[in-house]
Amino acid sequence: MIDRIDHWYYIRHVNLRDLKYIISVAETRHFGKAAERCFVSQPTLSGQIKKLEDELGVAIFERNNRSVEITTVGQDILVHARQMMEQADAIEQLARIHRDPLAGPLRIGAIPTLSPYLVPLILAPMKKRLPQSKLVLSEELTDTLLARLRNHEIDAALLATPVEDADLEAMPLFDEPFWVAYSRKHDFYEKEKIVLRDLRNANLLLLSEGHCLADQAMDVCKIGERQTQGEMADLRASSLETLILLVGAGYGITLVPALAMRGSWTSGSGVVAQPLVAADASRRISLVFRSTFPRHAALQAFADLIVDNLPNTVKRVVRGRRVKKKSRRTQ
Repeated sequence: MIDRIDHWYYIRHVNLRDLKYIISVAETRHFGKAAERCFVSQPTLSGQIKKLEDELGVAIFERNNRSVEITTVGQDILVHARQMMEQADAIEQLARIHRDPLAGPLRIGAIPTLSPYLVPLILAPMKKRLPQSKLVLSEELTDTLLARLRNHEIDAALLATPVEDADLEAMPLFDEPFWVAYSRKHDFYEKEKIVLRDLRNANLLLLSEGHCLADQAMDVCKIGERQTQGEMADLRASSLETLILLVGAGYGITLVPALAMRGSWTSGSGVVAQPLVAADASRRISLVFRSTFPRHAALQAFADLIVDNLPNTVKRVVRGRRVKKKSRRTQ
């Protein structure tokens, strides 16, 4: 049996050519036909198999003038030969993928306040521009994405907060302005523009803790800490959609990132939104990845794809400068 053959001896003396010869003879039951399949002469194939049998000290095939039969130990060797050829093919395929860094899966994480609005913009263009790539998307909070990135569970993450980690790099993509969302019955409905001082006495609704959008909204509005008392202290949503429902019900206002203006809530929800007129009232979206990640070309192509398919409500980051486009109030 094959388990009686010294494993390392077997590995040292068998190459892929030998495995191919064995498999071909076993399948054709004929040395001549096997030689034709392998594009070698019959004496070459027969001699190589005989040499291998002598080195292993076992007979793989039983030969006579009428037929070729595989021995019991040969059957066991054949199982391993096919497994090894399969693994060799897998290695070759893997190498082929890495010779073309744009081919294969790209595991991308994204925060919940970005993913539902950005991903639909790039799916069709990605299929057309990067047909060999496959987007594997996961949606998590920032801290979870960073942990998964460091653990090599994802290749990169679309984040809205700066990352201070020597092992990670960030590729800036765009700046996403904040819009103010409020009910049609709110006093803001009569305003042509909304500035920071208008927000000071407004009931600002925030996402629950852990969402970077909540911290960003507090920074923009110069809020040092969350309310711990009163009606607003208990109104914390875990999703932007729920937050919008609370706004529509008249509980307060909130800040919405620009790409979310493409959400279904912009029609029939009773909620109006317009840009917040304030310096730096935006968040920077970057593609964060490990410095050691080898497929940098794939990440660059993915980043370019995103930037090329952004709507005019955001400011693209292009070689260190921002490209600005106009936006209008939406209701």
